[in-house]
Amino acid sequence: MEEHSNPAFSVSERKRWLFFGLPFTFTVYTLENKKLILKEGFFNSKENEILLYRIVDMTLSRSLIQKLFGLGSLTIEAQDKTHPSLVIKNIKHVRNFKELLSNAVEEDKLRLRMRQGELIDSQADDDCFHSDDMHCL
Repeated sequence: MEEHSNPAFSVSERKRWLFFGLPFTFTVYTLENKKLILKEGFFNSKENEILLYRIVDMTLSRSLIQKLFGLGSLTIEAQDKTHPSLVIKNIKHVRNFKELLSNAVEEDKLRLRMRQGELIDSQADDDCFHSDDMHCL
């Protein structure tokens, strides 16, 4: 996988069986300019997307068996209704995929001129906006 500088890039990884890393599943993760797309199923298929600017955290994990077969998993925390916590399981090139995703998320947030705290929606922020309490400072 290569870094993207093309405005219309797309990188895909296929979920694999844990043993031997064989790609005999029907789950594909595709990273595009502004979204991460999850396609699942063969007979009954489902496609879901997470907009990149909604991703707030990523964790890479690799068990001993995953390491033996060159696989890894990536857990993504996002402010998404259908997949607030998405686990991308057993993919090859997990470290490269994470770096590409991380860079794409940052580029998208910069493109939208977003700051870190702009995605957090909490009642505490509203309370502080209408209050003079010291704990809000």
